[in-house]
Amino acid sequence: MQHPFTHVATVPVDPRRARVHEEGWQSWSPSGAYALDAAPYRPTDANWATVCYRPGVTVPAGVFQGEGLLALAPKGEDGPIVVCAAVDPLRSVPSIRLETHEDRAAISADGKVDFYSYLGPGGIQGALADWADSLGLEAPRPAPTVWCSWYEYFTAVTEDDIHENLRAMDTLDLPVDVVQIDDGYQRALGDWLTLSGRFRSRAGIADAIRARGRRAGIWTAPFLVDPSSELAAEHPDWLVASAAGGFAHAGHNWGHDLRVLDTTHPEAAAYLTDVFRTLRAEGYDYFKVDFLYAGALDGVRHDRTADPLTAYRSGIELIRAAIGPESYLLGCGAPILPSLGLFDAMRVSPDTAPHRRPEADDYSQPGQDPAEFTGAGRQWQHGRLWVNDPDCLMARPAVETREQWAAHVEATGGLMASSDRLLSLDEWGVHTTRRLLSGGE
Repeated sequence: MQHPFTHVATVPVDPRRARVHEEGWQSWSPSGAYALDAAPYRPTDANWATVCYRPGVTVPAGVFQGEGLLALAPKGEDGPIVVCAAVDPLRSVPSIRLETHEDRAAISADGKVDFYSYLGPGGIQGALADWADSLGLEAPRPAPTVWCSWYEYFTAVTEDDIHENLRAMDTLDLPVDVVQIDDGYQRALGDWLTLSGRFRSRAGIADAIRARGRRAGIWTAPFLVDPSSELAAEHPDWLVASAAGGFAHAGHNWGHDLRVLDTTHPEAAAYLTDVFRTLRAEGYDYFKVDFLYAGALDGVRHDRTADPLTAYRSGIELIRAAIGPESYLLGCGAPILPSLGLFDAMRVSPDTAPHRRPEADDYSQPGQDPAEFTGAGRQWQHGRLWVNDPDCLMARPAVETREQWAAHVEATGGLMASSDRLLSLDEWGVHTTRRLLSGGE
């Protein structure tokens, strides 16, 4: 539920040259700079509004809105930049609105914000980078190079697929540090330690990966629960409830209306700790945690004093404690500002795809166009808040505009991950994959 908006400032603008940056709520929320006469990207589907934007927040037509952060170039990118930012983004992320009236822009917010002018170089990106620097976070450690199963196999991945690609890395001489198993190894969301019928041994795969001199990585969506899972059936009290009755709703995906694990419940927290300790003990030390927006959804939790952002951060801190400080932690689908200081790397865009355009032209949905738009718009975060993850390189011949997508991934300088069946790569694909994983050499 949004609070009333109060006026922050009125700024003179040049309507022809001014640009405004909206910072979206989470990884997949469109973020970037617009001309004042542009129509910002908005949800085109009610379910996507929950899963990919800030749930429960509707932006009026003709209004720009950033979640906790908004920047305005009143006279264009070569002039002073106005920054409006949350005072305490770890605990409160106000929505910040900008409305234009001829040659003036009115800025308002529904919570406490800082408002100031940035006079340095770099335009909007420079101003946002300066704000990030002011937070005083530790510089992130370098990211390993990764091969990920998702964009070739999706949920149909098998154990044999992992072994085939592991052998191909050696055959093709690809400098892959981490082999990351994505969605599909588990029986159900929530039942993370129960294998699907396509996998024989999680520990066995980790051993095989490490025997070839590489690190083992694994995917989870730690706050999501499939209603058909054993966890949901046996422990309904571990799920976040809805104030209206029933369970809190995390959107519809995988053919289910999803539920949320309540990590403020001591038994649910102990279970999640056991999951990640077990994975770590099996040899996994690279963890992609996904669909994290669910941990910050409104609802009735076991700890009635824990607001959604506090519950979210405590859930991530629980995971970090279980995997240890040496493990690498990548967030995805995560609320951006509430995640400060918690991750080594962060997905900063919607999913890419073998195609350019997203479904229904919704820029939160998979596609190279939306991934490039928001990935470029959040370039200022790289090396300051975390290592940016622009999403995986796909270099196989069947991928539309693969050259353009590869150029975007390379230009970010962020986490480099390949996601092809490696034996399907042609000469260009092998060369490009090797070059990007080698740091462009």
